[in-house]
Amino acid sequence: MENQNVIELRHVSKSFDGFFIEDFSLDVKKGFVTGFIGGNGVGKSTTIKMIMNLLQPDSGSVSVFGLDYENHEKEIKQRIGFVFDESVFYENLTLAELKEIVKRAYVKWDDSLFYDYVNKFNLPLNKKIKTFSKGMAIKASLTIALSHHAELIVMDEPTSGLDPIFRRELLEILHQLLQDGDTTIFFSTHITTDLDSIADYITFIHDGEHIFTKDLYQIEEEYAIVKGGLELLDQDTEQEFIATRKTAYGFEALTSNKRKAEEVFGEMALIEAPTLEDIMYYTKKGAVPHVQLNT
Repeated sequence: MENQNVIELRHVSKSFDGFFIEDFSLDVKKGFVTGFIGGNGVGKSTTIKMIMNLLQPDSGSVSVFGLDYENHEKEIKQRIGFVFDESVFYENLTLAELKEIVKRAYVKWDDSLFYDYVNKFNLPLNKKIKTFSKGMAIKASLTIALSHHAELIVMDEPTSGLDPIFRRELLEILHQLLQDGDTTIFFSTHITTDLDSIADYITFIHDGEHIFTKDLYQIEEEYAIVKGGLELLDQDTEQEFIATRKTAYGFEALTSNKRKAEEVFGEMALIEAPTLEDIMYYTKKGAVPHVQLNT
């Protein structure tokens, strides 16, 4: 049976400039969208660079499509489309010129598909890429990724700095792409609301550490925000929380054991579904030992 993980990181460590990723393992499943979340500077870009073989791990292994870069770099790169907003290398070229260069690199390059996306995205073929807006640059990057029938699309913060209308349009495009069930998308972002409509799985990284990979449904089942009066808190109940935020009026806290919170607090507290942003915020706060947030 074919390996159902498109990307596998096993016990990967990487350190430089006071930053480190330690013993990081990750599976990205074939045919799904995995949203890759975490604050700035927690290791998202470093991880993506290792997946793309732009950086090599100090230890551990990276495999893509079940292959390693040491022996199969060319083959892997044929099958990946990398979408990011910096087209720095090519800014003096037009999109038509860029296509002529890029198509030579890909065995499965498909001109008719390229022109389909150029029309669909309303991209100018004969303007220099450096004149493109950020949204156009992302569309151009995506057009090139899709024109060689990439099986894995890796996106590094593709929506940051885009206006909400274009962000929604981009998500719609990605949504359509996934209808065939073969394309895999690995989507790094700190704009977590983008993932609510599109992600199947969420991988959460904090300070170079893999906190979890779960499907959205599982997150809703396990995590909860608990809100209530300060009288409900004591040392025992507070141990249940990843972090707690207290104000003069009460507390708000995140738990990863929703069922237990329901047993402990019952009707006395309000128990709500957290956003991904809530989970990131409280996990960051909880990383500081016994944090007390007085706001």
